[in-house]
Amino acid sequence: MELSGKVALITGASRGIGRALALRLASRGMKVVVAAKTMDPDPRLPGTLRETVEAIEAAGGEALAVRTDVRIGSALEALVRAAEECFGGVDVLVNNAGALYWHPIAETPATRFDLVMQVNARAAFLLSRACIPHFVRRGGGVVINMSPPIVPAAAAGHTAYMISKFGMTLVTAGLAAEHAAEGVRAYSLWPVTLIESQATIGHALGTPEMWRKADIVVDAAEALIDGRAAVESGSASYDEDVLRSVGVEDFARYACVPGASPPAFRLESITEPAMVARAGRLSHR
Repeated sequence: MELSGKVALITGASRGIGRALALRLASRGMKVVVAAKTMDPDPRLPGTLRETVEAIEAAGGEALAVRTDVRIGSALEALVRAAEECFGGVDVLVNNAGALYWHPIAETPATRFDLVMQVNARAAFLLSRACIPHFVRRGGGVVINMSPPIVPAAAAGHTAYMISKFGMTLVTAGLAAEHAAEGVRAYSLWPVTLIESQATIGHALGTPEMWRKADIVVDAAEALIDGRAAVESGSASYDEDVLRSVGVEDFARYACVPGASPPAFRLESITEPAMVARAGRLSHR
């Protein structure tokens, strides 16, 4: 897929993986629509949509910032309309915005269940749905959902969260099957290790020695989007496996601490109820 001149829409793009991916795709000549809740500086969180756009424009790219609460269906429809009005449509959708809540069922109130479902599964479903007409008119499109392979054993201790994330993965499978004939490709992408982000920092999920840079997910997403990765549409893959399909075998450069070996957390290998650590606060990037 030739990326230059095409349009990408990325949620959760004020910081972390979303911001880094927006910068990468812009460097490939794509016009980028970035969405998140943080438009102006917030003393509680680093990064804003304005800063993402400024960085893209400073490098010679084109970008549009749209303040968006992904929990609101009408806001998602307005986001896609803004992309059409500014750049003519959407070719690539990345559902990166996420809510984190890791607690057992008995410790999960309905409000938290609703929130992770709205931000994760529901937003991915509704944005994908809103972009389908654009993909069809433009002869194809790509959707990346930041969600894992479906492994039921991984639900223990994080049931609400995993329902919402597995829901995103089902959106991937359904979208790929229902619209393959129109040239639509869809993938779920998940990191093998913890990624340095506001979520890992704010929730104290491990230490920097356990983290990798967001670049590893960005590199994998880029390979899926442009079609270099030997990965089947509709599947859910780990970042390492995507990169191996394009010849990458050395992942040392992605470590946040040089020389460190961040531990892998593949869901298929889970034997304990907790994946990494219990986290009680919500992360909504």
